[in-house]
Amino acid sequence: MLDKSIREFTELAASKDPVPGGGGVSALVGSLAASLAEMVTNLTVGKKKYAEYEEEILRIKEKAESLRKDLLECINGDAEAFEPLARAYSMDRNDPDYAETMEKCLQDAAASPLRILGLSCQVVALDERLAQIGSKLAVSDAATSVMLAHGAIYGAKINVLVNTRLMKNRQIAQDIDLMAEDLVCEYAPRALKCFEAIEKRLSNG
Repeated sequence: MLDKSIREFTELAASKDPVPGGGGVSALVGSLAASLAEMVTNLTVGKKKYAEYEEEILRIKEKAESLRKDLLECINGDAEAFEPLARAYSMDRNDPDYAETMEKCLQDAAASPLRILGLSCQVVALDERLAQIGSKLAVSDAATSVMLAHGAIYGAKINVLVNTRLMKNRQIAQDIDLMAEDLVCEYAPRALKCFEAIEKRLSNG
């Protein structure tokens, strides 16, 4: 999946093929968010005006690069998690292994977007700091980054829920849902606040 061109990826996403679906697309959006955060660091490093933040910017750059790569890998990870689930849906419901197989597949399929959600939240945290210390010439890219991350967070969350709702073990399902909800409740408002802070910084001349 990672070797597809942008055109090929979007055509696949638009097709009736099950992957890439919402989870894989959310992972790509999250990776793009991390890419923009990393770009802001590259446009800030070495600038005399921001010299006092050089070491911190370099740490953010390293983290953003790691998140960019991890989220890209999640595109394949999400597709790989869905394949067994697709096979499970086609199983005979009278098969003695059906219930156990389906439950495991649903848990694995929910785990992938939960990871995407968590990684996208980490991008928001980087953007919050870049909003303050990133080059003003590039800070609009941090604003774009944080809103992409915001979208990836919600895209990932709904792809958690679409799997947990079918799980028979409601305790595990509720635990997963709670983890997702806690992340969204914390980071979605932070993303919006970060965007507003950048708008204010730019409007102040």
